Amino acid sequence: MTADVVPQLTARVTAAAHPDAAPCHGTCGTATLAHRPDTTVLRHADTVAKAHAPGTDSTALTRRLAIAARLPDVFLPPLTPAPAAFVDDRPVTLWPYGVPLDPDVPDTAPWEAAATLLARLHRTPPTPAAPWMRGPAKAAQAVTRLHAALDGTGTAHPAAPPVLRAWSALPAWARAEAPMPGPRTLCHGDLHLGQLVRHPAPDGPWRLIDVDDLGVGVPAWDLARPASWYACGLLPPDEWARFLAAYRAAGGPAVPEDGDPWPALDVPARALTVQTGARYLAKALAADRPLDEVEQSLIDACARMAPE
Repeated sequence: MTADVVPQLTARVTAAAHPDAAPCHGTCGTATLAHRPDTTVLRHADTVAKAHAPGTDSTALTRRLAIAARLPDVFLPPLTPAPAAFVDDRPVTLWPYGVPLDPDVPDTAPWEAAATLLARLHRTPPTPAAPWMRGPAKAAQAVTRLHAALDGTGTAHPAAPPVLRAWSALPAWARAEAPMPGPRTLCHGDLHLGQLVRHPAPDGPWRLIDVDDLGVGVPAWDLARPASWYACGLLPPDEWARFLAAYRAAGGPAVPEDGDPWPALDVPARALTVQTGARYLAKALAADRPLDEVEQSLIDACARMAPE
């Protein structure tokens, strides 16, 4: 990432914010909401600009924006139907500001809202132009980054073999090496609670954000992260039960209406466990630090999934 991405994006979001827009909520200046190698997100008043990852397919992104625009009861709608600009050859999209979940108040986690939004999305017939959901590709990317981190250290790490064995034990489609099986639906592709905001701010209904992985795929993938965290002991059983019950009540097709959901969830949940474990381990290697308790729990889960 070049150093001028933030100043260029600041100019874009400042120009996009309409002077007659509704009063801003929380800040009326320009604030950096995220700044990572793959994403930069800035807010000015009630307009948000996102510079997507280098190499993003702008045609596929435009198709994803179109899906979000026609589902305003599911997604925060984009402000423009296509990327509004390019910064450093990275497409820039514009969005209204929505209020995210407060991480300091975990009891307010909107599990029921997240499940209901997913069910609505999964029940929506995909259009022929819809791209593929990128969930398996992101999992493969996390494992590739782990290999790079291991190569960079030049040493072995005891946590790596369980993660890589668990990855090898997954079916090819979950490793992005084969087409996803049917039946397929529209999917978010990267569901977690950080992907929900209230709009209109500050207390409107919850809506999904982040269309980078949106597309056609296996709907159980969208339930896989909370399922994985529940299986690893990181999500309390009552919160998992609330999420699953709300999804079923809203007619979500990823799992049966009743009975055991795990035959449908098993492969995606294992894939998300590996993805998260690989990402955590790569970060720990880069920082030259030991794994914390949460990170180790993901490694332990990988070891249980694919024992020696």
